[in-house]
Amino acid sequence: MKAILCKQYGPPESLVLEDLPALKAGKGQVVISIKAAGVNFPDTLIIQNKYQFKPELPFSPGSECAGMVKEVGEGVTALKPGDLVMALTTFGSFAEEIAVKEAECIPLPKGVEFTHAAAFTLTYGTSYYALKDRAQLKSNETLLILGAAGGVGTAAIELGKIMGARVIACASSGEKLAACKHLGADEVINYETEDLRERVKQLTNENGVDVVYDAVGGKFSEPALRTLNWNGRFLVVGFAAGEIPKIPLNLTLLKGCSIVGVFWGAFMRKEPGTAFKNQVQLRAWLTSGKLKPLISAVYPLAQAPRALNDLIERKAKGKVVLITT
Repeated sequence: MKAILCKQYGPPESLVLEDLPALKAGKGQVVISIKAAGVNFPDTLIIQNKYQFKPELPFSPGSECAGMVKEVGEGVTALKPGDLVMALTTFGSFAEEIAVKEAECIPLPKGVEFTHAAAFTLTYGTSYYALKDRAQLKSNETLLILGAAGGVGTAAIELGKIMGARVIACASSGEKLAACKHLGADEVINYETEDLRERVKQLTNENGVDVVYDAVGGKFSEPALRTLNWNGRFLVVGFAAGEIPKIPLNLTLLKGCSIVGVFWGAFMRKEPGTAFKNQVQLRAWLTSGKLKPLISAVYPLAQAPRALNDLIERKAKGKVVLITT
């Protein structure tokens, strides 16, 4: 089977495509024949040794996939060869096969394409945890999303609307903002050409917003936090801009607001019961068509470096997906 390998830390161009022996399922494991793999921003970090999780070299990046069960190991009871599944893998999905624990597999909802399934679990899981559990977003509240055209940002737009919020989407180009509007954003702001704080004041009659969803970091974080109203919540989701901002803590005192961390991976480990309930709800919305990942590009497995560079260069709208056939 073919796999994209990280044999030394570096940029996407340092990855190689190699032929490896077919995988065998160990005890409690299943081997998945991967049809599609989602590409996520943490994948760009893990290959450069900039992520909190550091697999042993060599490894295949890729943290989520969808495909067909090829083989099951001893003790596997809920799955059989031929079953269609999606899986959250942390790494290893940029390949034609992967061996994972049975518990890491989720049945593919009926009628959902492999590409959409592979683009779903991480971004929607992160955004639902952020909005529901960390921000406790309420109907009729106003949600401001930075990096709204990215993977977690587009998921946050859809989920914010399902949860009854007024959504203000922020992105860096007219094309990206058009995609945000298509997904249901009520208002949009180009934060490269407009004054973020002043525009929010105009859109909220100077009342400010209730929740800021920040997956970008950098120079826009502090201005966004300053748009919060009393009892506002600032969600720290990621740092796609590459810069971790330093926030004057007196702002939280003056505004009576909260800065709340969002680490979905740790949440999955520490609160598995709540995480499972979240996944059940998300799959129901996916199956019903209320949620549908925005996919801006689909590349063959061999073009994984190009897919990763789309994210690094912030060219993607929504998700980028790799396919094996």
